[in-house]
Amino acid sequence: MPCGGGDIGLNVWVEKGSLYVYMARSGSFDENNGLMKEGRLRLDFTPNIFDGKNFKQELHLQEGYVMVSSENNGITATVKIWADVFSPVIHLDINSNKKITTTAAYESWRYRNRILQPMENFANSWKWAAPKNNVCRKDDIGFTGDAVLFYHHNTTVTIFDTTVSEQGMEAVKDSMYNPLKNLCFGGVFSGSNFSSNGTYEGVYVDTDFKGWKLKSNQPSRQQSLQVYFHTAQVKNLDEWKFSIDSLKKSTEKNSEAAFKNTVAWWQQFWNRSFVVINDGDTNGIAGEAGRNYQLFRYMLGCNVKGTWPTKFNGGLFTVDPLFTDSAAKLTPDFRNWGGGLHTAQNQRLVYFPMIKNGDWDAIHAQFNFYLRILKNAELRSKVYWNHSGACFTEQMENYGLPNFAEYGLDRPALLDKGVEYNLWLEYLWDTSLEFCLMMLEEQRYTGKDISDKISFIESCLTFFNEHYKYLAEKRGAKIFDENNKLVLYPGSGAETFKMTYNSTSTIAALTTITKRLLELPAGYLNEADIKKWKEFLKTIPPMSYQSFDGHTTIAPAKLWARINNEESPQLYPVFPWGIFGVGKSGLDTAINTFTYDTSVIKFKNYIGWKQDNIFAARLGLTNEAWRLTSLKLKNSGRRFPAFWGPGFDWTPDHNWGGSAMIGMQEMLMQVDDKRILLFAAWPKNTDVHFKLNAPYNTTVEAELKHGVVTFLKVVPEIRRKDVEVLLNNL
Repeated sequence: MPCGGGDIGLNVWVEKGSLYVYMARSGSFDENNGLMKEGRLRLDFTPNIFDGKNFKQELHLQEGYVMVSSENNGITATVKIWADVFSPVIHLDINSNKKITTTAAYESWRYRNRILQPMENFANSWKWAAPKNNVCRKDDIGFTGDAVLFYHHNTTVTIFDTTVSEQGMEAVKDSMYNPLKNLCFGGVFSGSNFSSNGTYEGVYVDTDFKGWKLKSNQPSRQQSLQVYFHTAQVKNLDEWKFSIDSLKKSTEKNSEAAFKNTVAWWQQFWNRSFVVINDGDTNGIAGEAGRNYQLFRYMLGCNVKGTWPTKFNGGLFTVDPLFTDSAAKLTPDFRNWGGGLHTAQNQRLVYFPMIKNGDWDAIHAQFNFYLRILKNAELRSKVYWNHSGACFTEQMENYGLPNFAEYGLDRPALLDKGVEYNLWLEYLWDTSLEFCLMMLEEQRYTGKDISDKISFIESCLTFFNEHYKYLAEKRGAKIFDENNKLVLYPGSGAETFKMTYNSTSTIAALTTITKRLLELPAGYLNEADIKKWKEFLKTIPPMSYQSFDGHTTIAPAKLWARINNEESPQLYPVFPWGIFGVGKSGLDTAINTFTYDTSVIKFKNYIGWKQDNIFAARLGLTNEAWRLTSLKLKNSGRRFPAFWGPGFDWTPDHNWGGSAMIGMQEMLMQVDDKRILLFAAWPKNTDVHFKLNAPYNTTVEAELKHGVVTFLKVVPEIRRKDVEVLLNNL
């Protein structure tokens, strides 16, 4: 089961009498840009406390820790595993009614250089284009006194350098943000009254490893072990070691206070928002949905202070790949679709639910990801086309360039260097606008000053304004069409509708973000900016429509050349852009699109990143919203019920959980500026008690019992007048 806090994720389990812990931390990228585990812990006890009866392993959600307890021959013992939310430290607290001896080991499969199997490179940024016999460099691991020191220090040359060269960006390389060069990640494993006890080797699942043992100096009833982590880009390793020594000294004597503060943090986390179905009864479809919603939110909360976003393809909780794909006999570092590579269409589904949950501290990791790579994205536009604006691609590295393999190795000589030679990804540039929306929502929801994000939002809009004028000038004598609108060609409707003319998803995005930018309170934009964006708004072309069996529907674009994937971007004006929805004009057209569009019908599903449940909820289609959302939130079939996947990606599938969470939120509460619509797509026969966040520093707590709203609390009270109870039954 998962455990974590701050930016640390742990997998905890007991097997054959031994306690195991996989350790992961946000930002542990190697030279290949894989997101690496920090290693594995193994704890054994003499006498063996886990070789008896009454074994129990519990995840305490409210307090954020895992407790493993057992009884054997009169010895009762517990091991409490927790991560400090405020410092990068793992604690293992052992308590027993009689004295026992503990042997604790740090285990690593990166004790030697490993030649990566071809499939294994799909966990990093080489994918199918890795050099022959590509190597994962070994870590440095050894005893330092009575502790185990382990770290991976990247070389100065990484896949970043190869990617820059491939994509013709050498001229500006020295100006570019590079998060991989000289990155050092790792930690120290130690325990009070523990001493080093030698090494051993073995094989776990499919992977050989080496272990470094610590052993308690004498049997005791109370014992504790800690792992201290540090990550930094340093040329001099002594600087990194000094920092981790300082962390150890400043935190090792404050365990009790740290645990108290961590528990307090988790409790306020759960007070921000919640969804409890059928009074917390976990039986049946509704019970599973209610419980698993909370379990997934806990997993997201474990990276609340991460420097880097929670990855859609497993987050911090991946395990040995064999348990996801029986053919993947690879190391525990493996996950499909990359480690430092971020796929925006997937990432957005992980982060949108944090808005109504009120988890703004967690969402900042995703915001900061984009702010860090803004300059590199702007350099792309300058180098390739000599115009302004940030060109963000769909599958994008943590340094803001397209993936090395996906960019296209066998590119035609005359192909625009700024365009990916890729059936799925070419001209797909609009997903960054969804993160602009999240940034604007922070201001609307919380009132926080987002001045530091305005340049990012404007740069994203500027790219489309500049680039499609640039393309029009290359094609002919006029930059606008006959109606003085931009010609958004070539474009893309997600990864599905390709070579589009006026993609609906792009039009909806540009329209919404420009309007929202102009709606910001006074002081964010000067008069010249306001005039500029009002003029730009006038040039955005209208959405297109089509017809099925006489029913008018939203078209994915004015024209398109082919269909590649299985997404429904013609419904993006419903979500995320909110142009159509309950209580808004054109609802019948949007419902027609969901109901009659043959590609929407063909692609409709609940697996993975599919967001049909969200569309149904926003359209007030109660029965369909509940069917799809409850299918998403049903038990995963794995030992931990919220480890969904692999879906289209990997296990645990975080965009599966994120889309499920969004769907449930939208069923319960939809917002339209100041309007708050309750139960717009919630089944009357399902009892629920929820608390969610709404715009303008508002929280709404409501309870529905037997089809009747029995409790409603709106803070501040003045916002109650904006609440509408709908209880649609479609």
